[in-house]
Amino acid sequence: MNKKKIINDPVYGFINIPSALIFDLISHPYFQRLRYIKQLGMTHLVYPGALHTRFHHALGAMHLMSLAIEVLRGKGHVISAEEEEAATIAILLHDIGHGPFSHALEHTLVNGIKHEDISMLIMEKLNAAFEGKLSLAIQIFKGDYHRGFLPQLVSSQLDLDRMDYLNRDSFFTGVSEGVISFDRIIKMFNVLDGNLVIEEKGIYSIENFLISRRLMYWQVYLHKTVIAGEMLLVKILERAKELASKGIEVFATPALQHFLKNEVKEADFFVEEIHLKHFSRLDDQDIFASVKVWVDHEDRILSRLCRMLTQRNLYKVEISNHAPAKDKVKELSVSTAAALDLKEGELRYFVFTDVIRNRAYDAGSGNINILLKNNEIIDIAKASDLSNLESLDKTVKKHILCYPRIV
Repeated sequence: MNKKKIINDPVYGFINIPSALIFDLISHPYFQRLRYIKQLGMTHLVYPGALHTRFHHALGAMHLMSLAIEVLRGKGHVISAEEEEAATIAILLHDIGHGPFSHALEHTLVNGIKHEDISMLIMEKLNAAFEGKLSLAIQIFKGDYHRGFLPQLVSSQLDLDRMDYLNRDSFFTGVSEGVISFDRIIKMFNVLDGNLVIEEKGIYSIENFLISRRLMYWQVYLHKTVIAGEMLLVKILERAKELASKGIEVFATPALQHFLKNEVKEADFFVEEIHLKHFSRLDDQDIFASVKVWVDHEDRILSRLCRMLTQRNLYKVEISNHAPAKDKVKELSVSTAAALDLKEGELRYFVFTDVIRNRAYDAGSGNINILLKNNEIIDIAKASDLSNLESLDKTVKKHILCYPRIV
């Protein structure tokens, strides 16, 4: 069977599947599950075109890895065929541990377990299934490989993951502020002392990349209506779990039922195979099919929350630089409790506060290094003549207040 296929990607055009092993990994049920997990969670509630999936994104990142390795080889850096395949596998599988609706439910279904750790577990399972052929890819994914630029292409401040998702998310949302010169940036890649650097000519493209990332966070990823949809979904799952833990019948697929009835802790998830077995069968469809059924559930809290989501009657969200005034929260709580006839303990599903954070560039965590013409290395924040670039190296923290629109 010919496994060297091409895929027509709406962002990059034709993408090659470079080897039989990569074809087999893409065909595996673990990877095919990503077809049914939206890249941007509930963002389609604001930007209707944002229906692309983790499957799209993984293939796009794989394509960018091929371009990057081609550029580095063209500049005289020796990269073996084995290293190329391993780096390509590492970037292809970097998001394989994502759960339904991507980040939206990361801390609800499997509490406190990072998707990166689940990705690592799945890669180890695949490595066993493929007789050790992923060992080098796992080394690169974990950042343990001695040639630092290969792990940096997979995970760093300027990795191919970010490059694809900014490009792809701006394409599908139609938010032009996120458009980056990915091809220009990749052509400026180089390696010095084993680490990834950007040639001086690429400074302006990197500036644009960092600013685009910041704008995409506020305009897309942390848009207040996106937050409203994701928070609503989180509260729905919390209520369903609460009911299931009390023995109340809650419809769900077997995979979802497992996580509703069991409080799966991190230590157990990585030891007991049953948890990964159910997790690997979970996708957006399990969640939304359940939400549609729960609209008619006898529990009026779960029923109301599900109606709010299916009818797009989302929370009202207020975002501010300071914590909401306690008097205002109390006033909203009293009026909401009266309007919805809520008992003690039920109000937290309708009125609550939280914090969101955005940091476009973290200079302390794998700097973006610019290679000057005299072979000197300098951090992008210092190399740039943009006065506001250093301000991107700060975590912006904002407070949110959520409450129903009936108040």
